[in-house]
Amino acid sequence: MDTKQYLHLLDELDDLDQTEALLDKSKRRNKYPARNPRMPDDATRDFVHKQDDSSRNFKFTYQTARFEEWWLLESLGAFYEHRWVSDVLSRVKAGKEASVYLCTSGTGVHDRLLAAKVYRPRQLRNLKNDALYRMGRTDLDEDGKRIVDYGMLKALHRRTDYGEELRHQSWIVYEFQTLKTLRGAGADVPEPYAVEHNAILMGYIGDKNSSALTLNTVELESAEAKPLFQRVIHNIELMLKHHCVHGDLSAYNILYWNGDIALIDFPQVVSPDVHPMAWEIFLRDVKRVCQYFRPQGVQADSQKLARDLWISHGYRISKDVQAR
Repeated sequence: MDTKQYLHLLDELDDLDQTEALLDKSKRRNKYPARNPRMPDDATRDFVHKQDDSSRNFKFTYQTARFEEWWLLESLGAFYEHRWVSDVLSRVKAGKEASVYLCTSGTGVHDRLLAAKVYRPRQLRNLKNDALYRMGRTDLDEDGKRIVDYGMLKALHRRTDYGEELRHQSWIVYEFQTLKTLRGAGADVPEPYAVEHNAILMGYIGDKNSSALTLNTVELESAEAKPLFQRVIHNIELMLKHHCVHGDLSAYNILYWNGDIALIDFPQVVSPDVHPMAWEIFLRDVKRVCQYFRPQGVQADSQKLARDLWISHGYRISKDVQAR
C-alpha cells in the first residue's frame, strides 16, 4: 500500500462503527485535502483479487469497511489457514497501536472465543517512546530467536524499510513471548496461542455479548478492592521474578471480568537486568496501580512497596530519573 492508501486505512481504524462517515468522501477530503480518494488501478485489482479469495474462504460476520477488510485478511489469514480462527465477529477495542477483534476459533484451538490483536501498519502506529523500551533489548525474529543474520542486522542498523519491518516484528514477538512466559508462570494474562507478522492470537476475556472492562472504568465493591489489589501486586512480583517489568502498567490495561483480572499489553516490557531505567519504569508501574486503588479504599505506600519488591528480588535502586 502507498501513503494515500494508508491514509484511507487510518480513517477506517480511527472511526469506530461509523461506516457512513467512512463513506462520506467530502469529510475525508476535508481531513486530507491533497489525496485522491480512489485507489490506483493495480492496487484495485489486487484488492479485488483478495476479496475474491476471501469470499471463497475466510468470510467475516463482522461488517468491515473496505480497507479494514483487506488489513484483516492480510493480518489474520494465516490464523485461518491453520484452523485457529474461523470467523471475526466484532471489533472490541481500537487503539493507536493496535485493534482487538473478537473471533470464533477453528478446530486447532480449544477455546470457543479468541481475541486477535491486530497491529496497525508500522507507518501509522504512534510509538513516540518506543526507543525508551527498546534500550538493552535484543531484536527477535518471527520465531522469537535472537537475530544474528548479518543482512538483517545491517538492515536494522541502517534503519532501512526492511530493517523497520524487522523492528516492527520484534516488537510484536516480544509481547507474545512475554505472554507465554507469564502464562506458564501462573500470571493472570490471556493465554497466547499464535503470533504472525502483524497479529497475536490469544484467549478472550468476556463473552459473545460483551468484552471485559478495563479496570479504570470499574468502581469496585469495598470487599473486593483489597483482594484485587493484592492480586495485581502478586502479578507484578511474578513478572519481576521472571525478569520483566510491564513498562506501561495502569488500570487502563488491566481487564476486569466477573471479579477476576487479566493484565494485557506487553510489547513495551523491559528487563530489570539490563535496562538502565528499569527501576524508574517499575516504580511508575507500581505508582499507577496504587493511584487507581487509593479511591477504591486501598491505602498503600507505592514508593515503599516498589522498593521492597525490587530489593527482595536482588535488584539495586538506581538514581531517581523520571520515566515518561
